[in-house]
Amino acid sequence: MSESMEQNAGQETGQPAGQDARLEQAMQTLERYVYDLAAEAGENEDYAADMWRRIKASQGVLKELAYYHDYGKFWGEYKVEGYSLTDVLVWQVDHFKAYLDRRDEVNRWRPERLLLHALDVLLQMEVDPRPFIAKMQGETGTDYVGKFKEY
Repeated sequence: MSESMEQNAGQETGQPAGQDARLEQAMQTLERYVYDLAAEAGENEDYAADMWRRIKASQGVLKELAYYHDYGKFWGEYKVEGYSLTDVLVWQVDHFKAYLDRRDEVNRWRPERLLLHALDVLLQMEVDPRPFIAKMQGETGTDYVGKFKEY
């Protein structure tokens, strides 16, 4: 591409053309990553397409995914009503521990599923956080004193 064509391409988005190309490449990499995670989690391509569409519409969740992709750990800076991806994962794992005795617990063998579902919860929380906040504050998968009413 000629220098003037690159400059014109950059003017359309307000960024230099080289940055546009890198951004597009990064987005394609993340899209493939979501599809790969979905396949590893036992989900179909429709699920992956829907997740990708919603993730790229959320700057915060997109950053969480990109950070995890690049570094293999959680960024944890993006929060919805004070809850981060890590908080959602802890809540999910708490439930996971409660279900360990169930034969059909798919998350036991698919950590990718936990990650995708945690990202999905954050996306849903952006729309309406109240049901999830109530669950995270009121449900735990572990036993504690007073959890069960004694008869």
